[in-house]
Amino acid sequence: MSRKFSRTRGRGTQHANAPLGRASAFTPDSLSVAPRHLEIGGEWVSSFAITGYPREVHAGWLQPLLSYPGRVDVSLHIEPIDPVTAANRLKRQLSKLESGRRHTSEKGRLLDPMVEAATEDAYDLSARVARGEGKLYRLGLYLTVHATSEAELGEQVAAVRALAASLLMNAQPTTYRSLQGWVATLPLALDLIGMRRTFDTSALAAAFPFTSPDLPPADPTSVAAPAGVLYGFNVGSQGLVHWDRFSADNYNAVVLGRSGAGKSYLVKLETLRSLYRGVEVAIIDPEDEYRRLCEAIGGTYIHLGDADVRINPFDLPIAIRPDGRRTAPKDALTRRALFLHTVIGVLLGTELSAQQRAVLDRAIMATYQQAGITSDPRSWGRQAPLLADLAAILTATGDPIATDLGSRLHPFVEGAFSTMFSGPTTTRPEGHLTVFSLRDLPDELRPIGTLLTLDTVWRRVSNPAIRRPRLITVDEAWLLMQDPAGARFLHRMAKAARKHWAGLTIATQDVGDVLGTDLGKAIIANAATQILLRQAPQAIDEIVATFNLSEGEKQFLISADKGQGLLSTGTQRVAFQSLASPQENALITTDPAELAQYAEHESSTDDGAAFVDLGVDDTELTLDADADGHVDLGSAA
Repeated sequence: MSRKFSRTRGRGTQHANAPLGRASAFTPDSLSVAPRHLEIGGEWVSSFAITGYPREVHAGWLQPLLSYPGRVDVSLHIEPIDPVTAANRLKRQLSKLESGRRHTSEKGRLLDPMVEAATEDAYDLSARVARGEGKLYRLGLYLTVHATSEAELGEQVAAVRALAASLLMNAQPTTYRSLQGWVATLPLALDLIGMRRTFDTSALAAAFPFTSPDLPPADPTSVAAPAGVLYGFNVGSQGLVHWDRFSADNYNAVVLGRSGAGKSYLVKLETLRSLYRGVEVAIIDPEDEYRRLCEAIGGTYIHLGDADVRINPFDLPIAIRPDGRRTAPKDALTRRALFLHTVIGVLLGTELSAQQRAVLDRAIMATYQQAGITSDPRSWGRQAPLLADLAAILTATGDPIATDLGSRLHPFVEGAFSTMFSGPTTTRPEGHLTVFSLRDLPDELRPIGTLLTLDTVWRRVSNPAIRRPRLITVDEAWLLMQDPAGARFLHRMAKAARKHWAGLTIATQDVGDVLGTDLGKAIIANAATQILLRQAPQAIDEIVATFNLSEGEKQFLISADKGQGLLSTGTQRVAFQSLASPQENALITTDPAELAQYAEHESSTDDGAAFVDLGVDDTELTLDADADGHVDLGSAA
């Protein structure tokens, strides 16, 4: 059964019932009405009303429908509900749900999970409305599918309904009301179907047609290519995830994920792509995972734990300008003395008392004076003393507290842990990439090794003579967070890095060591970029409370695949999958199977060339390797 209406076009002829005036130019030549579709001129259309919705929605959840490759009209009809009416309706709904639950319980029947979920949602919604955190609205969501033939319309309808079902939405055809359904999707603000659903403010905002799961650009009016680093592709849309840390309020980032979630892989990928942009990077590597990457692009590799590698904590923060002149802060000696208090506290593994600090302060200044270094800046160019000199002065004073401190320093002066402190600093951290490997350090020296390398990097970052963007990466930061003095140093660096055009990256798998302290939470609060990868169920509750995650985001992090995570930039949060080119993957992967394949491939090739894909502007660069297989990428950076 169908009805057909027609209008005759002509200069002086018009049907009596046709719209008058200019509106007649927009009316179709003919309109054929069938139970489930319309034939409008040369087009076939079918309309649907959404009757079922997912329990929880995220920002841009309608994006798959809005970006459907075919022609689909999506219409939202919104009607606000008076707060008094909303409160009364919620009260009646809660009464019905509680009455049903009690009746079921009294009869000894099993509780309906759907009713239980609806009751929880009703209580939560009622509480938010009562606190004024949101309002209630009635929403009607309608779809109209367009096609050029009846056969194509059937295919498009099946595809759109399948897409709606994948979004947990139930799309029902407007049977015998096809004309009213089509009118509901026209820009006339007429809802002739009346299939409404109650939404609160947050859910309605997430359903707004112009929301998107992609990160917004810094300048929406710019047509230039996205700035920053490509992290991967968006799992909620067809877009890519670009983010520029140096466009945020601060440049710090925190990466949290369980072991095997792809945490170090993502950090190395960001490092490599930051080097493409000319950013100088320093990495503290506890597991020697960055060595291949460092050697492939001509970085500086400092292997702590070797007999020939030493770091002297007594070195003054003297910077060398590009013209060769030396410069230092006016209070350089005082700063170094204060830092040595932190160093001794980390070495001894305890907080120093007031008496110990007083004794230690006098011994530190006496050690510098013995080396000829005084408050006169002209003396700061002399060779700095060593930890052994401080221990000797402490022991020679005869004071019981000083003698105790000197004896406790013996393992680091003459004992098993003295290798790293037995001489002046050997290697200066210079170049576009510097990697400090801590794998071969004893566990007792890892906290102090991390602290000394951070101090070494910070002295270069704070050099006012060299101004360029820098990133400082601390992998497995829980090693330093376990020590209060080290955690305080990391906290100070996180707060001051922005002033020196630098960003601190904290990556760790032991979330409890970071979130379990106030300093750890403060470090996270000072990170404008927060990346959460797959989390263990035992730690997810603390993550949810700290980052204010929704239930959907919680389930996503528990079930996320390797490399998947949430990128939070303060006001925006997006789910992404990290993506690397084959050339980048060869440099950053730690998969034993892949490494074995690359080793076989390298042994079978003898041309000594390395291929690097810059990945930013589709530029490809082939660089010749030296005899050791090292490639210099400094000019490309």
